[in-house]
Amino acid sequence: MSLRLDWSNEQEKIEIPADWIAKLEQLLQLAGEAEGLHDGEVTLTFVDNEQIHRLNKEYRGIDLPTDVLSFAMLDDGTEELDIIFEVEHEDELDPISGMLGDIIISVDKAVQQSEEYGHSLEREIGFLFVHGFLHLIGYDHQDEQSEKEMFAKQEAVLQKAGLTR
Repeated sequence: MSLRLDWSNEQEKIEIPADWIAKLEQLLQLAGEAEGLHDGEVTLTFVDNEQIHRLNKEYRGIDLPTDVLSFAMLDDGTEELDIIFEVEHEDELDPISGMLGDIIISVDKAVQQSEEYGHSLEREIGFLFVHGFLHLIGYDHQDEQSEKEMFAKQEAVLQKAGLTR
């Protein structure tokens, strides 16, 4: 088994080029390698602001669109997830499918943020994807220290993949 990406495009603003998907697959491998995670499946869905707004309101109680949402399959019912590599028995993760979870990216927000930050849309989508992946495996940014750690990990993966600012 290896890390696999399954994706769909449910928005019409932009077409997702094949080379972007190849880059996202590379980012998944690099991020997994950095975390010592080599098996599992991630589902990625591209949506518009309206769709992500609805999901954000329904699942997080926040009545606004956001850039990325992550839904981990490894949620143990507690508020915080344990980081995957700290799990003692790998077969406890998801023995049926190996599914790590779902990442949903708002293309509308990605376009807006790439313009605000002055970098390519491909880099912004890559950033959001790696950010979502790290959430799937238990990272969060609720305080300054965890935010610095998570953002440093994201930047290292993006740099390795050549997605610089």
